[in-house]
Amino acid sequence: MHSTDPPSPRRTIALTAVTMVAFASNSILCRLALQARAIDPASFTLVRILAGAIALLVIVRVVSPTARVFTPGRWAGAAFLFLYAAAFSFAYTSLSAGTGALILFGCVQAAMLAVALRSGERPRPLEWIGLAIAVAGLVYLVAPGLQAPAPVGCALMAIAGVAWGFYSLTGRGSTNPLADTSRNFLRAAPLALAVALLARVAGADVRATREGVLLAIASGALSSGLGYAIWYAALRGLSATRAATVQLSVPVFAALGGVSFLSETITLRLVLSAILILGGVGTALAGRSSARPAAR
Repeated sequence: MHSTDPPSPRRTIALTAVTMVAFASNSILCRLALQARAIDPASFTLVRILAGAIALLVIVRVVSPTARVFTPGRWAGAAFLFLYAAAFSFAYTSLSAGTGALILFGCVQAAMLAVALRSGERPRPLEWIGLAIAVAGLVYLVAPGLQAPAPVGCALMAIAGVAWGFYSLTGRGSTNPLADTSRNFLRAAPLALAVALLARVAGADVRATREGVLLAIASGALSSGLGYAIWYAALRGLSATRAATVQLSVPVFAALGGVSFLSETITLRLVLSAILILGGVGTALAGRSSARPAAR
């Protein structure tokens, strides 16, 4: 992991596959904990962030022993990370794993494309077409109807997606992503603690069974902390466009996990929305790639 050379194609594929499963596992673990009422969403967020911070600190010390984590700096990344994690947990009180992941990653890509537009990038026609298709898919998914997901859950997951998109953008200039991510997790912990305390003061149904805490730890330490570490290793062998494209597989893994572990059903609305959203984002990314054929 200390080598500066990019990993071999086979190793890149393996690392990428493991990462996508890890990212999808966040949806499965959160939904599993909340569905069983083993923990409340505020407590899940707090334990997840704390576990992620500890896991990343350990990884940083192994990979970059000289890296400084406890340093002053900007709090924007931590704020976006907290907003993502909190909205993510509360959204999954009413969304299925597949639906939540689809909204999340659709909004992540939409937010990043919107920032690119605002910064002056001139999209090609294929990018506009792809974005329009993806937005149509999101509108269809959340439109009122018998199979429509809960509107509050959809709104919260959309906020989580936008927050994650901005969080990703704040880290583009990072020279040590692992150390910076560890720092952001540490700074997000007090914010998560404040929400957990507010929930208790407000009289919310606060609970944290052993099963719920273990699921939150797995989400924070394994799916988030270790998952991010593996992802950074995989990114050295991926172009920016490929990195964005492969993340479109996460909702598929999450939906399959929801069926396998949560007895969730895959509705026709979800399937059609997935085709539109993932196909649209994929088309937009293809348009961006064709605009920069030499970029890697």
